[in-house]
Amino acid sequence: MKAAIYSQKSDLDTFLYLSKFVSELEKRGVQAILYGQMAEAMQFSKVFETFDGKEDLREKKVDLFFTFGGDGTIVNSLLFVQDLEIPVVGVNTGRLGFLASFTKEEAFLELDKILKGDVKISHRSVIEIISPNNSMFFPFALNDLTISRKETTAMITVDSYINNEFLNTFWGDGIIISTPTGSTAYSLSCGGPIITPNNDTFVVTPIAPHNLNVRPLIVNDDVEIRLKVKSRVPQYSLSLDSRLFHMETDTEVILRKAKFQILLVHPPSLSFYETIRQKLLWGNDKRN
Repeated sequence: MKAAIYSQKSDLDTFLYLSKFVSELEKRGVQAILYGQMAEAMQFSKVFETFDGKEDLREKKVDLFFTFGGDGTIVNSLLFVQDLEIPVVGVNTGRLGFLASFTKEEAFLELDKILKGDVKISHRSVIEIISPNNSMFFPFALNDLTISRKETTAMITVDSYINNEFLNTFWGDGIIISTPTGSTAYSLSCGGPIITPNNDTFVVTPIAPHNLNVRPLIVNDDVEIRLKVKSRVPQYSLSLDSRLFHMETDTEVILRKAKFQILLVHPPSLSFYETIRQKLLWGNDKRN
């Protein structure tokens, strides 16, 4: 068995933890393959095989993809695993952690179960930009696609169409199209609903809408969504998860659900409802 190790951190605590984790993998006969930039920054005493992209994971026939960090690290794992269907194991060394299901301690305690496959696999949908994708090296997002104003304090307007049927003109700072996975990210902070991961939906969430009667909308994810921006400046900002692009104002964006999903590994006992109770501190009231 081969396991990819990925982290965006290179501090001493992460180095010490990963050194111990890799040692535990080797004791179980699992070959660790490290993210190239991470391995170079940490300067491990032992030489490991490394990966830098999807083709490396394919060629080396990686079985599991371990991420160490917060939810952003898991979201970035999409750039590597893409459509390879390699399960992603998120170890939370960050803060909130909706997606990273294992704590640093649990990763050791549950390691044998993870390697044996005695876990839950959550299939997460992905957004794909159909057009334009010529300026994007990877036109996919696990959390959300966001259109927002750029270099202006004035509102922008976003004309939206679902399957070529006009939906609405959104006046404000922009708009978010999110997957159920992304419903607990930027969309949530803009007043969007929390969607359980197994729903086949997109959430359309306006950002600071000028019309107070405009509210988030949930639609089936088998639709095609088209967005057209009008602004006083020649460009607007488009983000796919954490990747930011500057688009000409006359550039329309068309998106749909991708043909592949991301596989997230969770402990067998994990409950999504328990997770949101813990992370959002639901019920932490003296009356309960």
